[in-house]
Amino acid sequence: MDILRTLLEITIADDNDFLKIKETLTRIGVASKKDKILYQSCHILHKQGRYYLVHFKELFALDGKPSNFSEDDRQRRNSIALLLEEWNLFKIVNKNLIDSKAPLNQIKVLTFKEKADWDLQSKYTIGRKK
Repeated sequence: MDILRTLLEITIADDNDFLKIKETLTRIGVASKKDKILYQSCHILHKQGRYYLVHFKELFALDGKPSNFSEDDRQRRNSIALLLEEWNLFKIVNKNLIDSKAPLNQIKVLTFKEKADWDLQSKYTIGRKK
């Protein structure tokens, strides 16, 4: 599968929205409620003047690293994208890629106030070489 053809392109109203979306995504993911850890699912990627909402496993694949990006991961990414579009944070360009989505009870969304009570973890950091 050509990963570039499956990336979910988005448009943002202005450049200031990038940081707002980036911060919001740190509060959306899969939770370990027992340990109060939230694992961030998606990131906003800016490449050559275009923006994409990508699952962290898609980023591994783009880097040429092993990735087990699954149908469940794709559905979670799709649900998160639709949620952020509903909140008017961006518009999805290629909505035809969203043919299925995960139930929202599989995704934890923290409010800004709850953020301090949780350990927010990212499994991928854009722009950092390991």
